[in-house]
Amino acid sequence: MPHFFHEQVGQRPPGVPQWFVLLSRYTQRWLPRVLRVGANQTMNTRTLALMLISLGFLLGAGTVRAGSPLLPGIRIAIVGNTFADQLRSHGYLETLLLQHWREEPVSIRNLGWAGDMLSARDRPTNFPTEESTLRDHQTDVIIACFGMGESFDGEAGIENFKSDLKAFIVSHRGKQYNGDSEVRLILVSPIAYEDLGELTPKVVERNRDLQRYTEAMQKVAAAEKVPFVNLYEPTRALMLDPDAIPLTTNGIHLNEYGYWVVSRILYEGFFEDEGAPRGQPWQLKVDAAAKKGEGVGLSLSGISSSHRELSFRVTEESSPSLPPPTQRELPASLNSRRDTVFVKNLQPGNYVLMVDGERVVSASHDEWANGVAVDSSPAHRDGEAFRNAVNDKNLQFIYSWKALNQVHIVGERRNSPSGRALPAEIVAFKELADQKDAALEGGIELKTREWRLIPDTN
Repeated sequence: MPHFFHEQVGQRPPGVPQWFVLLSRYTQRWLPRVLRVGANQTMNTRTLALMLISLGFLLGAGTVRAGSPLLPGIRIAIVGNTFADQLRSHGYLETLLLQHWREEPVSIRNLGWAGDMLSARDRPTNFPTEESTLRDHQTDVIIACFGMGESFDGEAGIENFKSDLKAFIVSHRGKQYNGDSEVRLILVSPIAYEDLGELTPKVVERNRDLQRYTEAMQKVAAAEKVPFVNLYEPTRALMLDPDAIPLTTNGIHLNEYGYWVVSRILYEGFFEDEGAPRGQPWQLKVDAAAKKGEGVGLSLSGISSSHRELSFRVTEESSPSLPPPTQRELPASLNSRRDTVFVKNLQPGNYVLMVDGERVVSASHDEWANGVAVDSSPAHRDGEAFRNAVNDKNLQFIYSWKALNQVHIVGERRNSPSGRALPAEIVAFKELADQKDAALEGGIELKTREWRLIPDTN
């Protein structure tokens, strides 16, 4: 996996474990809080993680390369341009992050605004300040997505972009939106410009500019010791794949499939230092002849066979991957992001996978031996329902924060009868969003299910 996630804070001393050096910038703010934990207090995962970080600092590992600032139970805000704004509508990234820590899930508020740039972030009259919203959410980490709109200024605008980016970082420095510790930032680059023929002119020039702005963002991030995720490089590679499926509608705005792909890249970038992060796709390997098997994200038991039928119990240990929103065959480079089942030593013929009595997918014995993507099992249906619940929570938040009838809320009609009634409705929508956020805790229910491979007579 290429290194898409970077935070340059020096080199790790030889022999110092990686967990000693994570998030050293939190240490001075959290160590007093950790030491105050008494015998009658419950130490949650987040507090324990921060205590270990503090221990690493005391042992002399305070200025080495840090990992992801994302921790269990933290509160995240996403800000930025149309790319950030539409992350809210698709829910793929948020679902991945919620599934990463099922016991102590993160809480996310998306403050993205279509067309936003670092130096141009227009809002309606009397609209709540971003700082007030960040404080209201008790934000621990801000994920900032900029660079696409700015890149249209070409090479001549790069120095201004770097200055604006530094100013953005400085504007949040030292701020304690959560009331306890300094907010942390993650910078996210723009994606590449996709060649869609006549719809997207000047592809070479646009990608040259986008690459320059991505490199400028990375340099600022390194100088300011801010984590950085490079989306330009992996999306450019995907767009050049001969078997590529279009990621965008117009070269720069992702379609639903594009958000499915890029959300996974972004998620993996956040947790690059983990090596093999939680949230890996399921992988199941079964030997029909030996009646043995193993899984990633799944465990097997009770494998038996009779009359060319193979049955076993599968216990879900992690959430299933979200299915790609396309019926087209994916590029080979993306197949590893799908839940896959391998079954070798089946007798020749076609076999259908049944899960709890439901038909899921059919393939030949050779195809099962080489691996078959499983995207439509009952568990995957539950996963999609969970993503829809994420999207519904985000919709309620938008109704409370960015309602369409702003003129009645903060504008010139706020003193009209309808305007006077709206504040109570806004509060109700916020409460509803908070309730739906709480309902997402724990993710989908993980179950033990009956799986069977039987000859497909259809």
